[in-house]
Amino acid sequence: MRWSPLLLAGLCLGVPSITVAAPDAFSTCLVTLKAQAGKQGITAERFDTLTAGLTPDPSVLPLLDAQPEFTTPLWDYLAALVDTQRVADGRARLAEHRDLLARVSTEYGVDPATIVAVWGVESDYGRVFGKRPLLQSLATLSCQGRRQPFFRGELLALLKLIDAGDLRAEGLTGSWAGAFGHTQFMPSTYARIAVDGDGDGRRDLVASIPDALASTANYLKKAGWRTGQPWGIEVKIPAGLNASVAGRTQRKPLADWRALGIVPVAGGALAPAGLPADSNAALLLPTGTKGPAWLVFRNYDAIYAYNAAESYALAIATLADRLRGGTGIAAAWPTDDPGIGRTERRELQTLLLARGHDIGTADGMIGTATRRAIQAEQQRLGWTPADGRAGQRILTALRGAPPSSTPTMPASTVFTLPPNHAQYVQYVQSPAAPRAALPKVPGLSLADIQGFPAWTVQTPFATAAISVFGGQLLSYVPKGGQDVMWLSPSAQPLPTPIRGGSPVCWPYFGRQGQGNDVPSHGFVRNVPWTLQQARREADGTMVLTLAPPVLENLDLRLRMELRIGRTLEQRLITENTGREPVAFTQALHNYFHVSDAMQVSVEGLDGLSYLDKFENYATPRQQQGDWNLRDPRDPGRSDRIYTQAGGRYVLKDPGLKRRIEITTTGSRSLVAWNPGEAGASKMADVGAGWRNYVCLEAANAGPDVITLPAGASHTLTQTFSVLPL
Repeated sequence: MRWSPLLLAGLCLGVPSITVAAPDAFSTCLVTLKAQAGKQGITAERFDTLTAGLTPDPSVLPLLDAQPEFTTPLWDYLAALVDTQRVADGRARLAEHRDLLARVSTEYGVDPATIVAVWGVESDYGRVFGKRPLLQSLATLSCQGRRQPFFRGELLALLKLIDAGDLRAEGLTGSWAGAFGHTQFMPSTYARIAVDGDGDGRRDLVASIPDALASTANYLKKAGWRTGQPWGIEVKIPAGLNASVAGRTQRKPLADWRALGIVPVAGGALAPAGLPADSNAALLLPTGTKGPAWLVFRNYDAIYAYNAAESYALAIATLADRLRGGTGIAAAWPTDDPGIGRTERRELQTLLLARGHDIGTADGMIGTATRRAIQAEQQRLGWTPADGRAGQRILTALRGAPPSSTPTMPASTVFTLPPNHAQYVQYVQSPAAPRAALPKVPGLSLADIQGFPAWTVQTPFATAAISVFGGQLLSYVPKGGQDVMWLSPSAQPLPTPIRGGSPVCWPYFGRQGQGNDVPSHGFVRNVPWTLQQARREADGTMVLTLAPPVLENLDLRLRMELRIGRTLEQRLITENTGREPVAFTQALHNYFHVSDAMQVSVEGLDGLSYLDKFENYATPRQQQGDWNLRDPRDPGRSDRIYTQAGGRYVLKDPGLKRRIEITTTGSRSLVAWNPGEAGASKMADVGAGWRNYVCLEAANAGPDVITLPAGASHTLTQTFSVLPL
């Protein structure tokens, strides 16, 4: 049994309040656990080291009774986990790891699609591991709430894995219940089932994809997987069938089911290829006789063993079918309001934003703010009940109704040049300027990148470089791949801003309606930054915290966090230290390296409204299809601010045979810019290089101005993932 963080994401959960034990009771419990750990070979000193500073986390306790597998309608559950995005990503993973999966499949007898389907449902192919500290969660559940004996066993198993060297305690996170890694093993399962898939002598399901996929196949094999056999087949049932014959444990020979009038939805034999004709099967009617039906075989039981819930097993099984090229479930659900996947959820949120609802970013995660906005729209439409549920019905209704507002001209912000700004600009030109400080962290060093001093990072997954001048990401190279960022080879002398990478535009984008008395794109891209903190996590991921200097007469403070590992995550955190609200705009001005700007395209903008700088932002327009530079309305160039944008974009590059997924939160705008040949000819640091980049900028710009109350903070986050096309 395991609980995955991904299965909770974006689902509506109602949870009861929980009474939490006092801290002294928690300390007493840890003393008891220390004695139990000692009996399993963990010394008291080692136990104290691993549990030092632990405090209970009461937020995990309500989740014991709120698992989405048992609280969410099946059509919503499957729509969220078996959507077009997860299918496309899974097929890409099958291609990317073809040789590894072939080897694992040969060794354990489990087909690649099923292995990858588990990976996709459990962690979205390694994107969502869970953010809760494992030791804290398991210690809390071991000492409080129900099922304490179970969780004590899991905590002790985790301590033994750390003590044995399979895992490192630092930075070890997972789900609230203790599942972790690519395929979300519980610690006791990890101890029994995990294998060394890459031959390095360790079983590391966090940092090693080969270990994780081989261990998943080993789990299914030990659960009774039968090589070459299907998990089940979708069927039609006759009218009037007695539903009491259904159930996973009520098995009958296929001949008996045939005699009851059950036939495959797709026609043909009731025994699929690879299955003996005299096999036993069970009938599943998860939503009753009016919904989809399946006959399931022994391999379904093996999937069910991974997490004992019918909805979970059906998610794995149907996703695996889609990864093999299947078209999905044929029968309709017994509802007039089917569930929606992440792409449709983002579209729904975009429509809500266009109607003035303050729900943050259209990220596909259905939280409290989105549900309240849906309720408001349902009430406006006169629906009862107004339940706040995100489904096809409300999406269709909002698609057909015009929004209450359209984008307007970019709003102005009001900033004056800080008195001490010039001294920082002059400082970077001084030959006497000292080199940047460098914490002693493995994989972190200082180097010159095209003449710019930069912090360089090496991890097991990627390398990166961040300029001291402007705190600007200059390079991010995934292991075995090409640089994600474009950097102009024609560097201009400081303090001219660096062309390329990811410049930080803050606290305004462009000039945002201001005059020429302030520099374009803000105050921080041509001053030296400070590296405030650097740490290396257990899997080798590097986390950096940087900040520009404090600027006089500016109540806003900025810091940036970079997380460099399997993906690159960049966060701009703005705080208002003053006594009055401050309006600001911002952007991460990403220059993405491409093979040919005229041949690439960007998904995720279809249907969005935008303002065009080449039209002086005069007329709001609507994007039709994917973005590219071949748009007949204005071919060969682009300078657009997409407003109320969706939070997920995919840059597809057939020349480099890759796609870059960009996900954002706290960003209401996306800027798409390339000057084209004529515009680039006037830029000394671009010239013919215009064909080698496309700017897609996570932003709050144009009419999307952030007004930050006194004492409040705002975070803009962007994440890059690089996948084969």
